[in-house]
Amino acid sequence: MAKSQPTPTRHKIHVKTGDTVQVISGKDKAKVGEVLRVIPKKSQVVVKGVNIKTKHVKPQQEGESGQVQTYEFPIHSSNVMLYSTKQNVASRVCYTFTDEGRKVRMLKKTGEIID
Repeated sequence: MAKSQPTPTRHKIHVKTGDTVQVISGKDKAKVGEVLRVIPKKSQVVVKGVNIKTKHVKPQQEGESGQVQTYEFPIHSSNVMLYSTKQNVASRVCYTFTDEGRKVRMLKKTGEIID
């Protein structure tokens, strides 16, 4: 009897699409960019201007020339930290409640509410 593959679990990621983050490790350390896409199954994020790779594309039709295209590739979510553009500092995130009882994300270092 064949073993079945375990179902991939969805990981809770501390960043969302549109957040401003700073890379804290790897070749693009200290770069700041916006989160373009979140991949929860792999715990990865795509950040604008970070982890740029080039891809050579063959010509599709006769007479057309080939191209070299650049893409932002995903990096692991543990390698990014939320970034405050007002105070120019990276911070961990915590969850708190507003006066209306709404749960929001807040930067620990600055107390700035993100949502």
